[in-house]
Amino acid sequence: MSYARVLCAGLVGVTGHLVEVEADLSNGLPALVLTGLPDTALHEARDRVRAAVLNSGREWPNRRITVNLLPAGLPKHGSGFDLAIAAALLAGAGELPPARLAGVALLGELGLDGTVRPVRGVLPMVAAAARAGVTRVIVPLDNAHEASVVPGVTVRAVESLHRLVDFVQGNAPLLDPPPAVPSPPQRQPDLADVSGMQTARYALEIAAAGGHHLALIGPPGAGKTMLAERLPSILPELDDDAALEVTALQSIAGILPVGGGLVRRPPFQAPHHSASMASLIGGGPGLARPGAMSLAHQGVLFLDEVPEIARSTLQALRQPLESGRVVLARTRGTTEYPARVQLVAAANPCPCATAAGDQHCICPATARRRYLGKLSGPLLDRIDIKVTVQPLRAVQLTDLSVPAESSAVVADRVVRARENARARWAQAGWRLNTEVPGPALRRRPWGLPPPDTALLRAALDRGALSARGFDRVLRLAWTIADLDGRDRPAKSDVAEAFQMRMGDISDSDRPATPNGDHDDDEP
Repeated sequence: MSYARVLCAGLVGVTGHLVEVEADLSNGLPALVLTGLPDTALHEARDRVRAAVLNSGREWPNRRITVNLLPAGLPKHGSGFDLAIAAALLAGAGELPPARLAGVALLGELGLDGTVRPVRGVLPMVAAAARAGVTRVIVPLDNAHEASVVPGVTVRAVESLHRLVDFVQGNAPLLDPPPAVPSPPQRQPDLADVSGMQTARYALEIAAAGGHHLALIGPPGAGKTMLAERLPSILPELDDDAALEVTALQSIAGILPVGGGLVRRPPFQAPHHSASMASLIGGGPGLARPGAMSLAHQGVLFLDEVPEIARSTLQALRQPLESGRVVLARTRGTTEYPARVQLVAAANPCPCATAAGDQHCICPATARRRYLGKLSGPLLDRIDIKVTVQPLRAVQLTDLSVPAESSAVVADRVVRARENARARWAQAGWRLNTEVPGPALRRRPWGLPPPDTALLRAALDRGALSARGFDRVLRLAWTIADLDGRDRPAKSDVAEAFQMRMGDISDSDRPATPNGDHDDDEP
């Protein structure tokens, strides 16, 4: 009886796990048996590995082969175990010296001709191997640069099973990771392209500074989509931890460009209003895959035409918006994905949606209420800022005498506001005002004086504001103060935050001053 063991890695959700691939060759009817909770794609590895071994010029052991994947209770899925399985059974057959593979993790899918093909999720799998103490990994050539992002790991690449065998036998070297492929320059949407809409622009800036959710209500053509698409342009770049999370999610979804490095820009996801619940939240057969909400993690999830989205799909957003994660339970196990997003919801005010706004609307009042009523109260309760976007007038659209502020100018203010918040909450470990628990905002030393919160307490007592809404208004007031460079919110900040929360502002309410600043008088 012959035995060999090789290291690999697998994924459950976005979390990687080190996997040991055991191969046992014994007398009996020739067969290859896979154990350890393999899925359908992994079961098919028997035929892929056999063809790859033969087409690489190696002899297939004509014995009973048992391949076990440890830990056996962990679900295994995908084709990334092929290379490790082939190496383990060849080592068990005596064609490869097992000592050369000790402490090395192997990842890759095998083609029938012996080529090693890229797989999804290499970044979190290599990171899991590094956490387990593995310092050397061998991956497909197209995944090598992605894997090299993980610190403390020596990454080498192979393009074929033949090269791996030659390396283990001491006849050929492995390949180094190729250099990063620079992305072609692309023009990003800029706020300088947006005419008018000073209140909506200011609301967008507040949302970016504090990580608040935003709703834009207005007729078609008013600029709701233009504003939403430009929110990522005023967000700061992702730090190392956030960039690793976002890059890992894109790797799992298979949308990470070959040869690309860490994703530093906040992602932007804008699914169509006909998107299913599985595509938005996550799902699929077996273990669920990430949806648009997780792919927008640390970035922006833009839902246009919100009332046209299925009501059940919208309701599924409620829990992830509050917790910042998606937990999907399926028969084969439970998968968890991060989903800390900024939601931007856009909607027309009524079904007829005339470009001229309310003055030409033909919808009865009941139809208007029914249309926007598809946004349930619990979902709206999680949205901090609600702005009514008015149709542009000709003078706003054609006046070029006062250029609009660019995204770079606004982004500088957003960065300063976030730095103020980070410095204030540093000892508690919070970075954004939206991460601060409500009790911390209502108690010393951060609780505001009773006269400053009298408006909120009165709204809470008469049922116009929920307890969740009370805390969200306080967070919004802190963000307004951070943008103005003040240590604490004033009474006027609380009143302005409450007005934004209740949706009582529109472009006609707060004209901008020439330098783009807002009026700090109490509404």
